[in-house]
Amino acid sequence: MDENERLAERFEQSRTHLWVVAYRMLGSRSEAEDAVQEGWLRVSRADTGEVENMEAWLTTVVARVCLNMLRARSSRREEPLDERFPDVVLSGVDADPEHEALLADSVGLALLVVLEKLSPAERVAFVLHEMFAVPFEEIAPIVGRSGPAARQLTSRARRRVRSAHAEPDGDLARQREVADAYFAAARDGDFDALVAVLDPDVVLRVDGGAGHPELSRVIRGARAVGRGAVAFSRLPLVARRVLVNGSPGFMALKEGRPFSLLGFTIRGGRVVEMHVLRDPERLAALDLTAFDR
Repeated sequence: MDENERLAERFEQSRTHLWVVAYRMLGSRSEAEDAVQEGWLRVSRADTGEVENMEAWLTTVVARVCLNMLRARSSRREEPLDERFPDVVLSGVDADPEHEALLADSVGLALLVVLEKLSPAERVAFVLHEMFAVPFEEIAPIVGRSGPAARQLTSRARRRVRSAHAEPDGDLARQREVADAYFAAARDGDFDALVAVLDPDVVLRVDGGAGHPELSRVIRGARAVGRGAVAFSRLPLVARRVLVNGSPGFMALKEGRPFSLLGFTIRGGRVVEMHVLRDPERLAALDLTAFDR
């Protein structure tokens, strides 16, 4: 086996790890795949003779690609950041082992939404240090900062994440109970039961997509969200339970086609955040094989 073959083999061994890094940075499954592929193109042209820690080096290569993609995305400003529904790892409630592994490597929907609000450099630094324990001196050249500046950048990102991120309850069974209670109350049009399961300061964000800005909105407060759920329950839809990045959610189908995807963040036994995907184009592209299990 020559050097190129050994490099290709090592890259393939690290591919899943690199995809997870890219997914957490980009919040997009397809862009993560593109970043990994671009990373391979760069790696295949590089001199790796003096590389001591191959996986760490590959991680920095893919991180640089992700930073460029995030900066390009920011310059386009294609989608409203407050409402954007990130690409998710979607599964039926009885996921097979392969899908369970993907869910284990995914990031919660609420955290992905918060990461969208960071600057490209903040997001890369936060993901590398907080999620993969990359030292600041290795992050610094990636984001074009000194070591102390990279530390400050990461600290600022950490404060922003902590102030905005609602950490969900750890008990998935309890989360499902709360999500099911919400669904039952919405299905029955029971406004009081809906308000009881919603946090008083619940926030619901709807992403209609760049092509349908009229569908995007932010609704705050249990009573306002409850009224919207009652109105929504009157539509001729069929709801299916799903896992959205490992947390409970629902897919609403109309005539067998996805109409909306709802993801919950549940904390303290109540729904504190709800994210709804209503973008017709993105919904049409969802893989529905998860519902066949």
